[in-house]
Amino acid sequence: MESSYVAAVYEHNLILNPEPRVQLSRSAALQHMQKNLDIYEEQAAEAAKQGAQILVFPEDGIHGFNFSRSSISGYLETIPDPQQESWNPCTEPEKYNNTEVLQNLSCMARRNKLYIVANMAGLQPCPLKTDPTSSCPSDGHWQFNTNVVFSSDGLLVARYHKYNLFFEESFDTPPQPELITFDTPFAGKFGLLICFDILFHEPTIALVEKGVRQLIFPTAWMNLLPLLDSVQFHRALSLGADVTLLAANLRNDRLNMRGSGIYTPFSATYHHAQRGDPEEGRLLVARVPVLDQQWLGKNVTTQEEVVKAEPISSKATGSGFCHQEGCSDASSVPPSSDTFTSSMMYDPFTFVLLQETEGRVNVCNGTFCCHLQYQWFPPGDSNELYALGAFAGTHISDGRYALQVCALVRCAGLDLSSCGQEVEEAETKMDFQLEGKFGTKYVYPSVLASKMVLEQPEHFEKGADGRVILKHSNMSGGLVTACLYGRMYHLDNE
Repeated sequence: MESSYVAAVYEHNLILNPEPRVQLSRSAALQHMQKNLDIYEEQAAEAAKQGAQILVFPEDGIHGFNFSRSSISGYLETIPDPQQESWNPCTEPEKYNNTEVLQNLSCMARRNKLYIVANMAGLQPCPLKTDPTSSCPSDGHWQFNTNVVFSSDGLLVARYHKYNLFFEESFDTPPQPELITFDTPFAGKFGLLICFDILFHEPTIALVEKGVRQLIFPTAWMNLLPLLDSVQFHRALSLGADVTLLAANLRNDRLNMRGSGIYTPFSATYHHAQRGDPEEGRLLVARVPVLDQQWLGKNVTTQEEVVKAEPISSKATGSGFCHQEGCSDASSVPPSSDTFTSSMMYDPFTFVLLQETEGRVNVCNGTFCCHLQYQWFPPGDSNELYALGAFAGTHISDGRYALQVCALVRCAGLDLSSCGQEVEEAETKMDFQLEGKFGTKYVYPSVLASKMVLEQPEHFEKGADGRVILKHSNMSGGLVTACLYGRMYHLDNE
């Protein structure tokens, strides 16, 4: 048996409905969706040609966005629960009315002999109760942002309803978070999530805690630098949670949506368009190791066949940087006194400037402290400002979530208030060790270089006491951000 498989994700430059607030007839909505499905069909054939066994399409990729609850009605399909019944829309199209999109996707999977994951607008009738605790909307049905999965013969094998909505007035939050997985013959178990879900315990971490190590992630991700660019954060989650993440994003320059990838704890195959690139789709295909231990136990006969891939945390550092005495105990250095506060991603970070070409700095936000040891290599004529920032608290803009973050950032300008603003390019390379003592085991590491290039951190280590170290050297490009992004899930509802 193979202990690797070929995955594909498609970044889709979707064809939008120019007037999403105007209600369309079913036939007009189908006509619109067919334009996107035709592109999906081409990409499925291309992915199959490249040997893909599973193909992931992005969130909203068939229907688009910015609908009202009523204007999306022509786009909705009732999607039966695959846990309750077995249905192949391609071979049994007459079983349910108004399921053209499901039939289209099912036949696409069957024709190309691969698993397909797509995102669509689902309708779920619900019993109108007089009971005030019932969450059934007054019109008698739920509308869900839904992932559907088809096996390589077209069978509908999974359905997942997005739990963490991001300003989506056309959709309802399901009454309970769902933990949905499906099994494949080539790689075992996969779990499903959608976009904003990735920042929360339900369903993402709940799946990981159940032992699911292969996650599928359709998204419509609007990039937010310096800490939440698509490829930066999706890669970081894959490393920090030790999972494979198949991330398919939309491409929409007006909304700054771009950046898709196939991320494993050992590798990243990704695409992040640059400003000015033509606005077009991109198919990514990569062979990746199976991480489902149960599947490996059943299917891999000898140890020899398991893909030999060392997680980065166990690599020797080989950086030769930081061998002097007492180096590892950065906390013995007193906090730097000349700190300042600047807003980063709408959170008040405490910063300290890096004023020498090498040295150590510390910065604390309340009792949470970050430590940095660094040596930088500025290009001759460059005049770039860097700062180390710390934040511990609840992020409250566009959603609530509790954080502890250590971030080394290039400031956008030369004044202090520019530290924390968006920057996409840098010329200064840096060798560094960034560390903090975190109150969570969920810490996501990233090193983002100039023009959205990801660097594989040389060394990433989590100690039992909460101490986390990110060490890196020999950068390929200038440093934009190095970050340890800690998610304090247990504090989210306080």
